[in-house]
Formats: sequence, C-alpha cells, structure tokens
Amino acid sequence: MFSLSDLRQTKVWQEALEEGRIQAKLDSVPRFLALGLSVEQIAQALELEVEQVRQVAQQSCKNRNND
Repeated sequence: MFSLSDLRQTKVWQEALEEGRIQAKLDSVPRFLALGLSVEQIAQALELEVEQVRQVAQQSCKNRNND
C-alpha cells in the first residue's frame, strides 16, 4: 500500500505540483501588469516564458473590456 510520502515521489504528483506552481504564477500576472511592469519584466521576475505572460496579459485585457 502506498503511503503519502510514496505518493509524493510519483511522477504524476510531481507534474501536478509543477502545474500548480506555474498556474499560481500565471494568476499573478494581472496584478503585476496593474503595477505597471512590462511583460518582459514579469516574465523575468516569475521565471516564465515571455509568450506565456503575453497570453495572460492579452486574456486579461479582453476580460476587462468585456466587463
């Protein structure tokens, strides 16, 4: 039977954990944009790809325009 520590060592657990970390970073992008940081600055600060940040920024802009 698997213990919790065994489960945490699995590839599935590790991948889910990493996806959660990335999503948390992406969720913070609109806040950084509101502070006036550039897409490049945000990508560097959060250790994300510029394109990832750009996509979130574009989606955030669309959402504000629809409100």
